[in-house]
Formats: sequence, C-alpha cells, structure tokens
Amino acid sequence: MAQAARRTPVLPDDTPSLDPSAIQRNYRRERARRRARVERQSATRRSNVRFWVTLLVLAFLTAFAILAAWHEVQTLFGV
Repeated sequence: MAQAARRTPVLPDDTPSLDPSAIQRNYRRERARRRARVERQSATRRSNVRFWVTLLVLAFLTAFAILAAWHEVQTLFGV
C-alpha cells in the first residue's frame, strides 16, 4: 500500500528569523506602518476641520446674501 508523501513543515509568518538584518527590516517596516497610520489619522482630522470651516464660511455668505436681498426687497416695496 502506498504511503502519503512527507511534507516539509510550513513556518508561520510571525516566526522569528535568524537573520539580524531581517529583524532591522521588520522594525523599519513596523515604524513605517505606524507613521502611515498616524499620518492618515492627522489627514482625516485636517479634512474634517476643512469641511467645517468651509461649511461655516458658506453659511455666513448665505446669511449675508439673504439679509442683503431682504434689505433690497424692503427698500423696493417701501416696507
């Protein structure tokens, strides 16, 4: 009867490497991931601030235009 072929064990990705330069590469990669995450968070905060400032400016301009139009209507009809 035939026997199943032996397989070489598959090492998981998180097993430590014996190569010292690989350790340094992993540290650099993790630091880069952390920096990218922090940069994404700060970019999100900045975009939120830009959105609310733009919304505030547009609301102010809209209120100004409505008041100016209301003043012109009152002047035109003598109210």
